[in-house]
Amino acid sequence: MFGGRSGEHEVSLRSARSILQAIDRKKYEVFELGITKDGRWLQSGGARALLGEGGAGHEAGPEAGLSIVTAAAEPGSGTGLDVVFPVLHGTFGEDGTVQGLFELADIAYVGSGVLGSAAAMDKDAMKRLFVAAGLPLTPHVTLLRSEWKTDAKRCLRAIEKALAYPVFVKPANLGSSVGISKVKARKDLAAAMDLAASFDRKIVIEQGVGGPGVKPRELEVAVLGNDKPEASVVGEIVPAKEFYDYEAKYELSGPDESVCIIPAKLSAAEAKKVRAMAVAAFKACDCAGLARVDFLMSPARNGKAAEIVLNEVNTMPGFTSISMYPKLWVASGVGYAKLIDRLIELALERHKEKMETSFSR
Repeated sequence: MFGGRSGEHEVSLRSARSILQAIDRKKYEVFELGITKDGRWLQSGGARALLGEGGAGHEAGPEAGLSIVTAAAEPGSGTGLDVVFPVLHGTFGEDGTVQGLFELADIAYVGSGVLGSAAAMDKDAMKRLFVAAGLPLTPHVTLLRSEWKTDAKRCLRAIEKALAYPVFVKPANLGSSVGISKVKARKDLAAAMDLAASFDRKIVIEQGVGGPGVKPRELEVAVLGNDKPEASVVGEIVPAKEFYDYEAKYELSGPDESVCIIPAKLSAAEAKKVRAMAVAAFKACDCAGLARVDFLMSPARNGKAAEIVLNEVNTMPGFTSISMYPKLWVASGVGYAKLIDRLIELALERHKEKMETSFSR
């Protein structure tokens, strides 16, 4: 399942193309289900056309698309649908909404459940879980869009009282760095707040790690598993821009593109610490299947050790040919096709474990 109504629609299509090219067709019978930006569900040739692969097939409205999934839960339906791989990034796909649909239909699916997906998508809720788990993160403030619209001056005062510039202003529920701004002074803060507020009702403002003039290192770890998750080697992104925004991730190429360093140049102790924190963050958000955990690391200076803090957990990270999640596992000894196999196995394993639960007396 790919596409979707979020601002990460195009990233989802790229991820789906990569998975469809790599998946073992001798082992799996693949059924494509695409969702357009306006919420229409496409089957077969229509779904392939959404991927830019041509073809003409049945195009369905949301109700008909829903029936494709729910029919799998009907005994004798003949759909043969064993597991769904929701390659949906962002809102209406990675936030627990479509996971709830799969739960109602009693279908196995790749990735985190309703709680894990929703908690990791909401940066405010995610940070609260990190704090409860004793995990380090940078100071932050959360404000509602209604608060910003009602009294912007009070919001600006609250931000400046709690945080020091530079700050990062983010929509709480979105990914791929959509709607995120780095703000170095008050004159640019209002515009950043307006941008973030256009994408979500909650706005998270984070203090930049390391302070003014410091460009922290951006580290990433891929996590794989259910109740006993494992961490990959640590990777590092060197952004082509001031920070790893949407353009730096997906649009720049050649000499201007961002650089991935795998494994990251860390001491053995630092790498061990980051990998342990990744697993702890995965568990804190009740994730399952897969997640990419991102960190920020300020350099050691003035006699102080380097500071490593959690940035976020991404429960359906990109699967494009340039995405860090599959690259980290390839570097850890798990090839792309094998990674797809393992994710499907984990989905079926989790669904089987769910069957041990009684839902009525």
